[in-house]
Amino acid sequence: MEPFPQNPQTSPVNQRRKWSTKEDVVLISAWLNTSKDAIVGTDQKAGAFWKRIVDYVNASPQLSGGVPREWSQCKQRWGRINEQVCKFVGCYEAAVREQASGQNENDVMKAAHDIFFNDIGIKFTLEHCWRELRFDQKWKSLGVPKEGAEVRPPGVKACKAAKRKRQGYDEIHAMLAVKKDIQQQKLLERLLAKDPTHLTASEITLMEKLISEMICDGSRAGVEVVWQEGNAHVY
Repeated sequence: MEPFPQNPQTSPVNQRRKWSTKEDVVLISAWLNTSKDAIVGTDQKAGAFWKRIVDYVNASPQLSGGVPREWSQCKQRWGRINEQVCKFVGCYEAAVREQASGQNENDVMKAAHDIFFNDIGIKFTLEHCWRELRFDQKWKSLGVPKEGAEVRPPGVKACKAAKRKRQGYDEIHAMLAVKKDIQQQKLLERLLAKDPTHLTASEITLMEKLISEMICDGSRAGVEVVWQEGNAHVY
């Protein structure tokens, strides 16, 4: 496992510095962009992953003039955001399910906060983070309409796996189609070999159906069915 980049010397004041709402939003944007990078995706090693995130955060024009953050601070803050937002998603879903007639979005949000406080024992103070993440696939609430929801793009490995799976399905379908054609051809040959006067009504219906299907398929393959003296001949 690749080691995390070493922290430079920091003062205790800097280590205890609170995160602002603006910093949280930038950190979330950095995490989403880095984790969704289709080139590197989840194959990134931990050290490189957080190095990319902290570089993104510190280079953001929105935080210009501020004190730079370190990867450990970003990692710790993201862990807190991820944990509490995931819990609040469940509380919001519960509030939506319990929503009474006539209640609006503000009522649902208040109920979700109450559920969070009752279940977790603390107030949910990261609503701004939830609003940034709520439409992302990982945190999307079941109670939120799907319209406008962002879909996480598949990584390179997922795309290749899906392609192989699709190819496998196509090959199976092709094999089954060939097998079905062979079975129908053999059945038709047995019916054609019989004396037409000895065929039952159901056998005649089946033979006509098979011949009709063969004519449709054969029109593209050059198959010709000719009736002579009450018998069908396939060419």
